[in-house]
Amino acid sequence: MFQLPTLNFSAEQVASVCETLEETGDIERLGRFLWSLPVAPGACDAINKHESIQRARAVVAYHTGSFRELYHILENHKFTKDSHGKLQAMWLEAHYQEAEKLRGRPLGPVDKYRVRKKFPMPRTIWDGEQKTHCFKERTRGLLREWYLQDPYPNPSKKRELAQATGLTPTQVGNWFKNRRQRDRAAAAKNRLQHHGLGQSGLRSMSESGCTPHSSAESPCAAASPTTSVSSMNERGDGGTILSVTDSDSDFDV
Repeated sequence: MFQLPTLNFSAEQVASVCETLEETGDIERLGRFLWSLPVAPGACDAINKHESIQRARAVVAYHTGSFRELYHILENHKFTKDSHGKLQAMWLEAHYQEAEKLRGRPLGPVDKYRVRKKFPMPRTIWDGEQKTHCFKERTRGLLREWYLQDPYPNPSKKRELAQATGLTPTQVGNWFKNRRQRDRAAAAKNRLQHHGLGQSGLRSMSESGCTPHSSAESPCAAASPTTSVSSMNERGDGGTILSVTDSDSDFDV
């Protein structure tokens, strides 16, 4: 009678190998190692109770596109908070990829929001804390604090912040990239608004009929507090040529 292979080393030893291969990113070797494990009932019971081994199986299932198996593992094993960040990212990305395949196009922000609403994360990988854009408020606060100190973290700092937040280094890098883009867009908008105020002030001064000799109490002085008159020259027809620079803008009028 054929005998099932027996486990020659402990579940802790198996878990240690899984953790090492997972950390080095050698998914192919990790998959082969998991396939080589014995299937005897007693050995399987010991292995299935170990979180590192279940997480390794989830990682292999994700990278091989076996999303049904991934969902089964994540929904049927209670993981600790240390594993939540990585497993949540895989849960969401797997559902995004399936939705993209069905729709035949990349997902936009609204599409991804609908996917998250349709497939909420199971409580086995989520502690129930309210999230904004899938990041906990506590995590977002920590990311903002680090951003104020250094908007361009190097890979070492990204890994450190990933460990502190439970995210992956890729998620951390994407958050910083998106935040820099938003800040640049806001700064550009502010410059354009200041530039527009400078032009409005110039039009107001022209329409009010102010002259270069207007006193501090005249409407000219209060027309545009952010606008400085650098020079005024009289034209031959009695008009006034103004050269104005907006002190809060990079543009000259």
